[in-house]
Formats: sequence, C-alpha cells, structure tokens
Amino acid sequence: QVQVVESGGGLVQPGESLRLSCAASGRIFSINDMGWYRQAPGKQRESVARITSGGRTTYADVVKGRFTISRDNAKNTTYLQMNSLKPEDTADYYCFADTTAQEMGILFTNWGQGTQVTVSS
Repeated sequence: QVQVVESGGGLVQPGESLRLSCAASGRIFSINDMGWYRQAPGKQRESVARITSGGRTTYADVVKGRFTISRDNAKNTTYLQMNSLKPEDTADYYCFADTTAQEMGILFTNWGQGTQVTVSS
C-alpha cells in the first residue's frame, strides 16, 4: 500500500501565494513522476504540473510562470509553489505519485485525497 498525503491548501486573496506539499509513503521501491491535478466545481479534473524523478517539469499553460513544482527525492515529496493566484485557480488540488513496489515492478499511479485552494477577495 502507498499513501499520498497533501497539505498546504487554504483561503487566500488574489495575487497572494500558497505552497502545497505532497508526501508519498508505504511500500515504495521507486517513484517515477509526481505531480498535481486540480478540479474546480462543475469542471473536469485537469493537469497542473508534473515532475520526473530526474527533475524535468511540465506545466499547464494557464499556470506557466506562476506555479513552480519541485521535488525532494530523499523525502518522496513534491511541492507546488503557487504565486500570483487568481480566482480561477480555485479548486481541489490532487497529488499523484507513480510508484513501483519492487525492482522491475508494475508502475502504479497513487492519488491523494486532495486539498482545497480558494482564491477570493
């Protein structure tokens, strides 16, 4: 079993910043990609950012230049620094970690329960 736990959500005003954290634990041999999706009320879940084990990053166009994803492989943790937040960034943010449980094992995507981010004046 692998647990993925997010933290750091909250209520902020437009233009402010938040930092989300996500830690994976449990039966983990290796972690490939980690990243974040979000789902706003009444909308489909969308990809926000992801980072490979080697540190290569990709971002959704709507967050480029404002959000930064990083990773601490020693702690099995990824972070999402969100700056210049906008009301349209309001959503539940979900972290994922692609893990294997053993050498040459099957890659499995593990999801967290989500953390709520609200941007409002």
